[in-house]
Order: sequence, then C-alpha cells, then structure tokens
Amino acid sequence: MRKEIFRMERVSYQENGIMMLEDFNLNVMEGEIMGFLPVNSYGMSAFLRLLKTNLSLEDGHIYYHEELINSWKESRRNNNRITVIQNRSCLVEGMTVADNIFVLRQGFKKNLIQPAVLRKQLEPFLQDIGVNISADAYVEKLSAFERILVELLKGIVAGHRLIVLCETSTLISGDELRKLHHIMHHYAGQGYAFLYIGSHYEDILQICDRAVLMSNGRIEKVLQPREMFAENLLCAQEYDKMVRGYLNDKRNNVKLGKQACAFYGEIPLMKDPLRFQVLQGECIAIQCLNNRIYHDMCQILLEEEQAFHWHLSMEDRGEKIQGNRKAAVIQEQCTHTMLFPELNYMDNLCFNLDKRMKNVWLTGNIRKSIRQEYGKILGEDVFATPIDELHERQKYQLVYSRILLQKPKVVFCIQPFKGADMQHRMLIWELLEQFLERGIAVVILAVNLADTLSLADRLICLDKGKAQKEYSREDFASIPVLAPWLYLYREEKREKE
Repeated sequence: MRKEIFRMERVSYQENGIMMLEDFNLNVMEGEIMGFLPVNSYGMSAFLRLLKTNLSLEDGHIYYHEELINSWKESRRNNNRITVIQNRSCLVEGMTVADNIFVLRQGFKKNLIQPAVLRKQLEPFLQDIGVNISADAYVEKLSAFERILVELLKGIVAGHRLIVLCETSTLISGDELRKLHHIMHHYAGQGYAFLYIGSHYEDILQICDRAVLMSNGRIEKVLQPREMFAENLLCAQEYDKMVRGYLNDKRNNVKLGKQACAFYGEIPLMKDPLRFQVLQGECIAIQCLNNRIYHDMCQILLEEEQAFHWHLSMEDRGEKIQGNRKAAVIQEQCTHTMLFPELNYMDNLCFNLDKRMKNVWLTGNIRKSIRQEYGKILGEDVFATPIDELHERQKYQLVYSRILLQKPKVVFCIQPFKGADMQHRMLIWELLEQFLERGIAVVILAVNLADTLSLADRLICLDKGKAQKEYSREDFASIPVLAPWLYLYREEKREKE
C-alpha cells in the first residue's frame, strides 16, 4: 500500500483579512504525479507559500509524511522539506552547480569545501537520469532546462519527497519537456511524489496520474485516473468550443491580405539565416527549440543594439522595430512589463498615439473621444482606477487596447500566454483574434507552443545548427512536438481520410 506524502485537510488561510484558501483539501501519494490545474490565479501564491512555509491557518491541518506539520491550533512557521520550482530560480548565482546542490543544503557542516569531492558525489545523480551538466558550471550560465534539473536534483539530494513544478512547460522546449517527463517518471518510480502545476489541461493530462481543479482558492474537483479526459473539465470544454468555432470559420473564410512585412535575420546558432514573410491578418508562430536562439530573437525585438545582422522590410522599406508605430511588440508577461503605474489609465492607453495623432497630448478632445469609444468596451470605472489596483483582466485589456489604438501593421508577441491561468489565456486568445480580424499580422515568439497553435496559420521551428523548418496549417497534424490543440488538426486529418 502506498504511503501518503502530503495532505491538506479542510485548510482555510487568510492574508490581510482576505480569505485566500477556503476548505482546501489535497493529498499526494508516494510515487504519484499529481496534476494541479488553476482555472484562475486566485489563491495560487498563497498555496505555494503554504507549501514552502508553515504559516498560521484559520482552520484545518497539513501533513507531510503522515506527520502533522501545521494546524489552526499551532503553527511552527518553519520551512518544509518540499522543493518548489518556479519561473524565478532559487539557485544562488555566483556559485557552481555542485555548491548549490551540496553546500547550500540544510545540514551541510563541513568547514573545508573540496570541489573534487563534490564533483564525485554529483556524478552518480547525473548518470542516473542521463544528464550531462558540469558540476563546476556557474548557475547563471545554465539554460532554463538545466536550471530546472539542478533545482530538482537539489531537492532529491536534500531528501525532499515532494517536488512541485510550477508552469515549467512555458519555460522549456517540447523536446526538453519530454526529457523532464521521463526524469519525473524515473523518480516517481523511486517513491518521490510530484505536484505538477500547469495552466493547460493537455499538459496535465499527458503525464499526471490524477489531477485537481482549483478555482477561487478552493479545490472544485479531483479527477481520478479513469476521469482524466478534457471532457470532464467544464472550463476546458468552453475553451475547446471557442477554438473549434474559430478554426471552422477560418477554414471557410480565408481572408489574408497583402504582405505586412518581411524579416531576415542572421541568428548565430542557426545554420542558415531566418527568413519569413507575414501577410495582413495572418498569424505565424515561431518556436525556438533552443533557449539561446530565443534570447537572440528577444534581443532583436526589444533592444536597439545587436551583435548580429537583421532586417525588417515593410512596404519595400527597411524599418526598425523599436519606436516604430507600424510595428508593435507585446512583451512577455505584459501586465508586469508594459504598464506605467506613475501614469493614469488614459495616459497608458494613449501612450503609442503620438505619431498617429500629433495633438493627442496638447488637446483633450482626442482623448475624450477615445474615452467615449473605449469606455463602452473597457468599462467607465477603469479610467478612475490607479494602474496598480486594476484586476489582471483589466490590465491585459489595457495593454492590448493600446496596441489596437496604435494600429500597427504587425504585432510581435513574446510568449503571450506565459504565466496566465485558464481564464486569462482565453482572454488573451480573444484579444489576439481581434488583431487578426482587423487585418493586423501577428508573429508569436515562443519556447513552448502553449495555445499558439490554435491561432497560427504557419509554424516555424528554429533549432541549433539546423535550417528553419516550416509547417503550414495543413501540415500541423504531423508536427513532431508536444503541442496543445494538436489533436484538433489530427481529428480534422482523420475526418478527411
């Protein structure tokens, strides 16, 4: 009989007088990969904090290895022997892989550190999972995938029996995700338990034994192995229906315009230069299967100075991307990176209008007209709300509405779905669809495809030392990568056959 590794029993937890988790029940068994799907982000940060540290509870009990570690009666406020791997690394920069895994772990008491000994101790762990990472490598030089593996190994070496992986599929490529899944199954076979938090149900269903559905700080449903199908998730059904309707409409009404732009770039790790053209109303997904290529592409989109040659052509003229109102860039996690808290809502909304409307800052008539138009869409109350007090949905609407007002010919989106829960992913999807309906070309840059494939007309895959590989929508069914929404294209192919 399998042992229980972790259990939260009727837990209620408050922060600043606000109930973040209520009547929360969760258990994870030895050797289990438990999926965790948040419909919205409410309570997620509080849940992760409770996993790491025993904070004071309003009600309920928390058990680890069948031992009570926290309850409403008494809270020790100590850290738990649980590894939580998130977007932000917990590794210490300026130190090596071996130092992070061995020296910084709890209970390390040696005064003299011998690197050769640490290398020898790490070697069997790396061989066990078939990974080649230098013990002497500094953590800031690691790729996202290597960093995740080092954090995982750090937890294994420290004897943590529960490993929590939060949104890792948005950080690494499809091939790397396959390797990670293999390593997870390997350690699950040794009795370690995993809590796999993901915002896409397909990601959850392909690896997890069971899954829980969380909404508004409560566990709404527990899917047992026989129930691990998308049909059992009402929120997934709604999203699925929306995407299917869009794909059917697009198949029957293909209305792409003339060329919006052409791109040429000499990316150092690629065999040949990257070349593509995108038409008005067309969506191209560019998947970077190598993190270095992804960072180089981000540098092209976001920075003025680059160490390599690239060229963007629009209307037969060479154009810049930075500061060019014909092209727009939506940055990764845009609600944190593209809003200006020191400005009011209206100034944020009109931020990119200076070249379209010369007098936008000199006269109030233009801004008044914009407010009347967008107040019907965004709601009048947002204009009097400070930026920091907007809900996440309102922040996404503000960023994308700013781009719509700018009226660019092409929008480059950097991992638009990263960090968004299911409800916000549906919103982002709808906002991107608005660009396409208005004839704006959309180029999505991603490491993992997430929801991108449901909008894309073409997919371009970039990998180290290889020429770009391009797939048209008709070829999506044959894509050899893990990708959400791929099943829709495979269903379509089977129907045609």
